[in-house]
Amino acid sequence: MGRFTSIAASAALLALASAQTFQRLGTCPTLGCILPPDQADFLPGQYFDLRFEVHAPVNGSEAFNNGVPDEQFSVSITKEGGETKSITEFFKVKEPALEKWNFTWYEDLFAVDAKTPSLVNVASKVFRQLAIYEPGNYAVTLNFYGSEQTVANWVVRPLATKRKAKNVILFIGDGMTTNMITAARLLGHKSINGKYQSLLKLDEFPVIGHQMTHSIDSFITDSANSASALYSGHKSTVNAMGVYADSSKSTFDDPKVETIIELLVRIWDSAWGAVSTAAIADATPIALAGHSRSRYDYGYLVETTLNGLSNYTWTKSGGPDVWFGGGAEQFYPGKDSFNGQDYYAKFAEAGYAIANNKTALAALGNDKRALGIFCKSHFPVWLDRNVLKDNLSGFKNDPFAGKEPALDLPGQKEMTLKAIDILHKRGGDKGFFLMSEAASIDKQMHALDYDRALGDLLELDDTVRATIAHLEEIGELENTLVLVTSDHGHGFDVFGGADTKYLTEATGDRQKRRAVGTYAESGLSQYTVPVEGVSYGTGPNFPVNWDPRYAIASGFSANPDHRENYKLNPKPRKVVEELVDDDYYVNPSDAPGGFVVNGTLPVSESSGVHSLTDVAVFAMGPCQETFGGVYGNIDIFYKMANCLGLARPDAGKGGSCGSH
Repeated sequence: MGRFTSIAASAALLALASAQTFQRLGTCPTLGCILPPDQADFLPGQYFDLRFEVHAPVNGSEAFNNGVPDEQFSVSITKEGGETKSITEFFKVKEPALEKWNFTWYEDLFAVDAKTPSLVNVASKVFRQLAIYEPGNYAVTLNFYGSEQTVANWVVRPLATKRKAKNVILFIGDGMTTNMITAARLLGHKSINGKYQSLLKLDEFPVIGHQMTHSIDSFITDSANSASALYSGHKSTVNAMGVYADSSKSTFDDPKVETIIELLVRIWDSAWGAVSTAAIADATPIALAGHSRSRYDYGYLVETTLNGLSNYTWTKSGGPDVWFGGGAEQFYPGKDSFNGQDYYAKFAEAGYAIANNKTALAALGNDKRALGIFCKSHFPVWLDRNVLKDNLSGFKNDPFAGKEPALDLPGQKEMTLKAIDILHKRGGDKGFFLMSEAASIDKQMHALDYDRALGDLLELDDTVRATIAHLEEIGELENTLVLVTSDHGHGFDVFGGADTKYLTEATGDRQKRRAVGTYAESGLSQYTVPVEGVSYGTGPNFPVNWDPRYAIASGFSANPDHRENYKLNPKPRKVVEELVDDDYYVNPSDAPGGFVVNGTLPVSESSGVHSLTDVAVFAMGPCQETFGGVYGNIDIFYKMANCLGLARPDAGKGGSCGSH
C-alpha cells in the first residue's frame, strides 16, 4: 500500500532533525508538532490520542515570534482520494480546550557546559480516544503562524478479522542477540568434530525472522519504547511506553496508543498475563498495559494496570489474570508504592490469590486471578539460584519490607507453566495472551557478567522447551502461536578461547593477553566436559562445568573501562568504582588476575549499553509463516494482531470513542 507523495519531502526534513544529539522534541522537527507523527501506522479500530503542539522558542537558535505561540492553529485530515475534513468533523468529537505550558532544552553540549538552556512556550490541544476504522493512507495537516504547515502521513493497515490463533505466548529474551544464542548453545550442548549432539529448543523452531529495533528518534533503543513498539505497533522515545512523548510537564498526559492486550480484552474478552524475572513494573512487562513517558513511574504504572487509566479506561478494569515477577517494593506500603499504599491488599480486594514464594505458587488454584511477587527488585539470576547458591544469602530481597533473603524462589519455567494453567482455565474458549520475559540476559550483559547472562538465556530456552511440551499435554499446542524474540541487542560476541590459568598467573597486561587464543588456538568448548566430583544437578541442556580452565573469550562493543579474566565470577560483577564528579574507573577488585580493557563509552557510564543490531524472531504455530524475513519491530504487533483477528472495522464502535 503506497503512501502520499509528500512523504519523501517530510522524511527528508525529519532526517535533518533526527541527526541531532539534542532534540527539542524528538518527533517534531518543526515548530508545529503532530503526535502521532509522520509515518505512524495504525490497526483499524485501534484507540489512540492525538495531540497538536505549536512551539515558540524564546531564545536560542530557533527564537521565533517573540516567544508567543500561535493559539489559532487549525488542523485537518484527508483520506487519500477523499475530501479534507476538520478533526472534529472527521472523528465526530468536540473541540478540546487549549492548553499552554513551557519547557526548556539544551541545543548541544556547549549549551550544557555553559548552563544556557533554551526556553520554549507552547500552545496545545489533545483529542482523546480516537479511532480510524477504514484502511488507507491519511494526511493530517497542522496550519500555524499564517503560512507554516506540518503534515503527518499515516497508514491504517489492512483489515484482518479472522482469528487464526486462540492463544499467543510471546517470550522475550531481553537484550538477546543471535551471538548470545550461539554462545549459549556452545556452553550447554556438546559437540563432536564440529557437530552438535543436541540443540537448543530455539534451533527447532520452523520459522526465523529478524526485526529492526530503532526507536522513533534514535537508532539505539531501550526496553521501554521497544516494548511499546512490540505491543502497540507505534514507536516511541527512550524511556516512554504506550505513548508518544510530548513536551508537557506531566509524564501521565502524553498521547496514548492502545496495546495488544487492551485490544484483545476489549474485542475478544480474552485472558492475559505477564511473567518476568525482573520487577513486574520494569519496562518490558509493564508496557503491556502501561502508558507513561517515564518507565520509572513504577507505582503509577502498577496502579493503572490494576485499575485503568485515570482519564479513561480502554480495557475492563481489574488488571491482568496472571502477574508473576519481582519488584515487591511497589506492592508493600512504603516510599516506592503508589501513594504509599498496600498493593498486596488492593490486589487481594480485587479478588486475586497472592503468592510470595515458590511453594505458594505451586499451591495456587487455576480459577482465580493470581498475583505472584517473589522478591524485591529483580530476581537473582539462574546461575546464583542453581549453581552459586551461597550468594542468595547475601541478598536482602524478601518480598515484604524486611531485609531477609528470598530463598524459596521460582524460576521463569515454574512461573510460566503455572501462568499457562491459570490463563488456559480463565480464558477458556476466548483464549489468552502471555508474555514471559527472561530479563537478566539484558541486565547481566549491562554488567558485563556474561556467564550470568548466558545462564539466563539457557533458562529461557529450557522454559520454551517445557512450555511447548506442556501446551501439547493440555491440547493447546496447535491453537497457540509461540514467539521468541528480543526487544533490542547488545554488542556481545565470542572471539576465541582463554587459558584462564595462564592469564591469572602471568605478569603484566600484555603477557596476560597471550592467554587469549584465536582461530585454531581457540579450541573447543570445555563447558560440556564433566569434572570429577562436580555436579550442579541442573539437568541436560546446561553446562556441566561453568568454570573450565579453557573458557570462552568474549567481549562487548560498548563498555566502560574494566578488568577481564574470562573466569566465572563467584559474585555478581561490579566492573567500575565511582570517584569524584561521577567519573568511573576500573574496579581493582573485579576479575582478579585479569588485565584492563579500555572502554568505548563516556567515563560517566558505569555499565555496557545497547547496540544497533537486528534481533531474531522465532515462530511456531498458527501464522508462523508471516514471521519470516526482515521487518520493523512494530510489525511484530501487526502480525500478532492479524493472527488474533483484531484488525476490525467494527472494533469498539458504539462505545465512548470518537469514530469515523
